[in-house]
Amino acid sequence: MKSLTNPKTYVAYLFLLPAVAILAAGLLVPLFNAFDLSLYKWSIGIPWDKREFIGGASYTRMLTDDYVWTSLGVTLRYALWIMVLEMILGTLLALTLERPFAGVAVFRTIFILPLMVSPIVVGLIWRYLFDARVGIIDHYLEAIGNAIPVLQPLGFTRVEWLGSPDLALPALIITDIWQWTPFIFIIVLAGLQGLPSEVTEAAFMDGANWLQMTLFVKLPMLRSILLVTLLMRLIDVFRALEVIFIMTFGGPGLSTEVLSLHIYKTAFTSQELGYAAGISVLLISIILVLSLGIMVFNNPLKERSDF
Repeated sequence: MKSLTNPKTYVAYLFLLPAVAILAAGLLVPLFNAFDLSLYKWSIGIPWDKREFIGGASYTRMLTDDYVWTSLGVTLRYALWIMVLEMILGTLLALTLERPFAGVAVFRTIFILPLMVSPIVVGLIWRYLFDARVGIIDHYLEAIGNAIPVLQPLGFTRVEWLGSPDLALPALIITDIWQWTPFIFIIVLAGLQGLPSEVTEAAFMDGANWLQMTLFVKLPMLRSILLVTLLMRLIDVFRALEVIFIMTFGGPGLSTEVLSLHIYKTAFTSQELGYAAGISVLLISIILVLSLGIMVFNNPLKERSDF
């Protein structure tokens, strides 16, 4: 490619090298330390020089640890639902509010407010909203069920959202959607406003309707932005902890115990820091593999090659 043989390209890479080196060190040093810790049996209160070397025992233990695989399954279900629903809702909101109309600035501001709230506060707010005794959600569900009794078998009554193994995870998913869909909305909206008007105008002149314009013009042009946004949310979802910690602490049972929370419990409740470090390495490896898949799928060099 001409761009790669251009001397100016090497100068650009040279200027980027210090920043890349710092970022790489920030990633690799903690990862190496976590891997090193996973080779030892050690807990808080035991001097570091008294730690016991166990080699890869932590990793062989993971293979038969039902708690790890259960937590991983919960994490994958949690992440899949969140990423699919947030990407769809955030993109639809951006497409809806793309064009200016009366009050559009107010709507845009309202939609981004959840991003400004601390995850701890979000967890407290939604734990109250889902409370079976005083929660607003159950209050209105019960009111609708009393007004229309035929709806009561469909769930329009007081429900133990956070006390039910079947409903606790959906409650957490709803909470995350409320907080993080605005992030998708902001990124996609910025991408839409940056699209070249010549292309959309040409499609409009060719007779494309709104749906055709969206599916065959705008979304393909936003592919890279959507994939990068998906990657950012993937990383965030897999390390989610605060909201789940506040709302359910992994319960009831293990129905909402994601891998990051299981790592926390292993480290600070069971006092198995070495094993917790090993599970952390597993979590990081999963994130890296999934991230690499997205990055390979979104290869800008393939689209911009200039021979």
